[in-house]
Parts: sequence; structure tokens; C-alpha cells
Amino acid sequence: MGITRYHLIIKGRVQGVGYRMSAYDAAIDLGITGWVKNLHDGSVEVLAESDKATLEQFVSWAKKGPDYAKVSEVSTEELTATGEFERFNIR
Repeated sequence: MGITRYHLIIKGRVQGVGYRMSAYDAAIDLGITGWVKNLHDGSVEVLAESDKATLEQFVSWAKKGPDYAKVSEVSTEELTATGEFERFNIR
């Protein structure tokens, strides 16, 4: 099975609640590569690569997030994977 790339924008109360660290932990547990970062508008951006089923598991996690997060929206765009990442990072 080939790899896929997902670009996610997560909106809601997702900064200052441990969202990036929790996303990092979830990605590492699932074997996903890519990165997560805060955006200036208060949302969180993720670029993730793995097989599609694993990415769907991550999207399901992203819709809930850590305990103190209140996710209002997760936009997901499927892109062509490049395989450029060796691991998952917090930016």
C-alpha cells in the first residue's frame, strides 16, 4: 500500500491546550511522518504522510484532540506524498 499526504487545518480552542504535543504523540504512535505547528490565527496546521487508513485514524483523533481542546473544524486536503519526512516534528 502506498503512502498518502494529508494537509490538515484544525480550528477551535487548539492553542495553549497541548494540542501540538498530543498530535505529536498520536502521530508517533501511528507511525506517521510530517509536522505540526501553530498558526497566527489560532489554528493548528498538520502535514502528515502515511497510508490512507492510518491517516484517517489520525484525522479521527484530530477531531477530538487532547482533553482541554475544543475542536470546531478540521479541514483535510489529500495531496500527493513526497516521502520527504523521516519522522514527525513539532514546528
